[in-house]
Amino acid sequence: MMETVFITGASSGLGLAMARRYASQGAVLGLVARRGEVLEELRLSLPNPDKHRVYPLDVTDHAALAAAAADFISAHGSVSVVIANAGISVGTLTEYTEDLAVFARVMEINMMATVATFSPFIANMKSHAAARQCRLVGIGSVAGIRGLPGAEAYSASKAAVISYCESLRVELKASGIRVVTIVPGYIDTPMTQLNDYAMPFLLPVNIFAERAVKVISSGSSYRVIPWQMGVVAKFLRVLPDWLFDVIFSRAPYKSREKI
Repeated sequence: MMETVFITGASSGLGLAMARRYASQGAVLGLVARRGEVLEELRLSLPNPDKHRVYPLDVTDHAALAAAAADFISAHGSVSVVIANAGISVGTLTEYTEDLAVFARVMEINMMATVATFSPFIANMKSHAAARQCRLVGIGSVAGIRGLPGAEAYSASKAAVISYCESLRVELKASGIRVVTIVPGYIDTPMTQLNDYAMPFLLPVNIFAERAVKVISSGSSYRVIPWQMGVVAKFLRVLPDWLFDVIFSRAPYKSREKI
């Protein structure tokens, strides 16, 4: 059965790479991002472009997101994979009052949009889970394992995504829908290219996409990519607070920007 895949944040970075990977395997895609002209260029560059649909919208517009989901379901009957990939990363410092709006925007895009992306598809997936593999995929981050200085909003949002997906995974277990949490380390994308500090185990985005699609297909509940950052993540989980504080108090901060 042909895979039908709905991806947010599809115009660049991880979402773009996963869209290309799925399209190369013959999947039918629903592509979501704010930049309509970029989405259309992407659609035309993919194999069998007429099979794919583009939805130019802001994922914080939950009504528009639900309408896009309804259109994709109507066009294809059932949906096999939904990837809530849209996300932003920006430095924040709690001491600055002006960063409160940035905190809200980061949480709205990274966390709440994940919920809003999944929500319209669950009933459809429940009705088709017996006949096909159904996956809801959340994109976390190693930054969500322990809170990083200067990135309070990003770390908090990705920790929330990881915990939310865990809750949803247990909740939907009996339905046959698999909830998959992908936790990227440093991946070479426009987002990480803005970082002015060393990024260990930096992975090309096309390699990330290849590995992520395999993990999603397997239905694995949780995977850090690349695996080396998985080792680091396990180490961070058990690192005593006092030692974590000593090590990461010297970590570089991501630049603060208005969004």
